[in-house]
Amino acid sequence: MKQTNPADEERIREGVREYYGKSLKGSSDLKTNACTCSCSPDKRIAPILPLIDDEILDRFYGCGSPIPPLLEGLTVLDLGCGTGRDVYIVSKLVGENGHVIGVDMTREQLDVAESHLQSQTERFGYTKPNVDFRQGYIEDLKSVGIEDSSVDVVISNCVINLSPRKDLVFREIHRVLKEGGELYFSDVFADRRVPDEVYADPILRGECLGGAMYTEDFRRAMEKAGFQVVRYTSVSDVKVDDPEMRKLLGDVRFTSRTVRAFKLPDLEDECEDYGQTVIYDGGIEGHPEWFDLDNGHRFYTNHPKSVCGNTASMCSGTRYGKHLHARGDRSRHYGKFECRDDEPVGGCCCR
Repeated sequence: MKQTNPADEERIREGVREYYGKSLKGSSDLKTNACTCSCSPDKRIAPILPLIDDEILDRFYGCGSPIPPLLEGLTVLDLGCGTGRDVYIVSKLVGENGHVIGVDMTREQLDVAESHLQSQTERFGYTKPNVDFRQGYIEDLKSVGIEDSSVDVVISNCVINLSPRKDLVFREIHRVLKEGGELYFSDVFADRRVPDEVYADPILRGECLGGAMYTEDFRRAMEKAGFQVVRYTSVSDVKVDDPEMRKLLGDVRFTSRTVRAFKLPDLEDECEDYGQTVIYDGGIEGHPEWFDLDNGHRFYTNHPKSVCGNTASMCSGTRYGKHLHARGDRSRHYGKFECRDDEPVGGCCCR
């Protein structure tokens, strides 16, 4: 990843604040589709969207739908929450006894989010808010009062690319997650390190391209932060039609990806075979016939599936273990696990 000094970091942050706080008045002002999501919301989310105030929806910028299932009663942290669309969606999903924290560095965005707090609480039928918004940097969550091992799930929607210190972001995420907790986020990635002139361009950074993470640098940063295994749940191309932007970007290929990773102590850097299987009981809401842990692991209901040790741990050591039942242990090793799953398309296993 790019090396920066404190002055450069603050310049980048100020440019992002200016772009999202003052330059953009709505998602229609964006010049590319990198920071917008064209995918249809899933069955859990679609009924909630009509309950979200229009101003929040109009000023939404995001490249995916990083809202995992099984959230009821949990504490969820949204990094770079903006005007709070995903915070309020999750507010409904966690229920009145759950809690959602939204962190953003841009005051103008948070002002919009906070102005709708009472109306959203009433629309959801809650007696009191179950969300709070905090202004601060996602590289320093301790400064906004988020303690070690205090969060069940961390989400983020096309924001981490904007940070000049992504290594610190991932370390902070690992710090605040409980053991077995999940990081689930969508963002823009590149197939190589972007040229310096692209990285420095404030418009391209605001459009989520200048700070796009090279996939291998991302993997390395995650490993250093403590996340041994990275899984992708979706990958799609980002199109840049503007000829001047395309000329400056050159041959760099950008993709929008949704990432799933867990804070678990026993994950290995390769897929190893211990003769384990997983059976899905069909109980995850909206997924009665199958559930995709990632884009290479589809579990059909009541059908045993051979898995590597990492996948078995992701099921048994997390909240997904209520419905993805792992069988077997690591008492005997059979060598490297050969990943053969070709459904759904998009790659499989740890890389």
